[in-house]
Amino acid sequence: MNPLGDAKLRSWTLRFMTLLAADAQDQLAWLGERELDAESVVEEAELVCRVCEGLAERGVFESGELPDLRAIGRRLGEIDAAGRTGLWADALGTDPAWDEIRALARQFLLTTLGDWRQPLPRPVAP
Repeated sequence: MNPLGDAKLRSWTLRFMTLLAADAQDQLAWLGERELDAESVVEEAELVCRVCEGLAERGVFESGELPDLRAIGRRLGEIDAAGRTGLWADALGTDPAWDEIRALARQFLLTTLGDWRQPLPRPVAP
């Protein structure tokens, strides 16, 4: 991939991790009226974690940042079929996996940016 594409993927990763790291009430506010399936969020986050392996090989992420992403990917992979069913907004309040993923995403942002508190990405129009 070219440097511009790599930079875009890095930015996408950081924005997505910022959303995962946010407090639950901020995540719910970000969702607003959108109905986002938990399965879609899990699949997207797993993809981000896999893509970052290649980005690290090209120097876009530091090798020291990968353990946090791998931990997020592992935890996402542990969410069973029942935990992937339904809306993400509902899962945020009922599935403790999202609290663990939030903590892991915060650690990744702390390692990568020095602070996990970042502005949430702008939501895409429904």
